[in-house]
Parts: sequence; structure tokens; C-alpha cells
Amino acid sequence: MAERMKNPIGWIDIPALDLDRAEAFYTAYFGFAFDRKPTSESGYTMSWFPMDMKSYGSGATLMHGESYVPSKTGMLMYFEAPEESIAVSLEKAKEQNVTVIMGSTSIGEHGFMAILEDSEGNAIAIHSMKE
Repeated sequence: MAERMKNPIGWIDIPALDLDRAEAFYTAYFGFAFDRKPTSESGYTMSWFPMDMKSYGSGATLMHGESYVPSKTGMLMYFEAPEESIAVSLEKAKEQNVTVIMGSTSIGEHGFMAILEDSEGNAIAIHSMKE
């Protein structure tokens, strides 16, 4: 049981007002490919990030629906930086006109992080052991 507690988050929904725009952002910046599911009877549409359901750890979806409202406040989800370091990842953000909310910040022995705004208005963090 102790092994499972290392990464206890099982699932994350990221609010999206426009799934096409959100998919385009996450594909352009991180290189993700998505698997969009048809709109459910409840009126929600989800677009799945790449994941392995047989592995332990968190999966995630972009979610479009009435109760999903993007936010820069509240919980902050960390993605591994899409490039080799925070500095290179922030340069990529600048090239793609991605808003940087907080630049490279040391988090001590845990490396470096920065906070960006996604295409939908959510604050997301990037993390790397290299600045």
C-alpha cells in the first residue's frame, strides 16, 4: 500500500471553453495528441490526454461543459516542462505568445517551476530539475 501513496492523484479534469482551441494549445506547447470522446448524455465533452490506464498515477482530460469554468485561482497542476529546462520551455512559451504568469522559480532540491496561462485561462505550472 505504501508504494501506491507515492503518486495518489488518480484523475484531473482541466476546464475548457473551446476544446479545439485547448487541444491546439496543449498540442503546440507540449506535443500531446488527444482522444476526444462524443458529448455525453449529461452534456459534457472530454478530450483525453495520452495515458496508460494500466499504470499507476494520474490521467487527465480537457473538459467542456456547464460546470467546467477555467480559473487562475485554486489548484495548480504541474506538467513536466516540454523542453529540457525551464528556461528553454519559457522561451518556447514566448515564441508561441503564451502568457507567463510567474517566471522560473527555484523550489530548492525539487528543481524549478514556472506558471503559464493556457488558452482557456487556466493557470498551469511546468516543472524541471534544470533551470
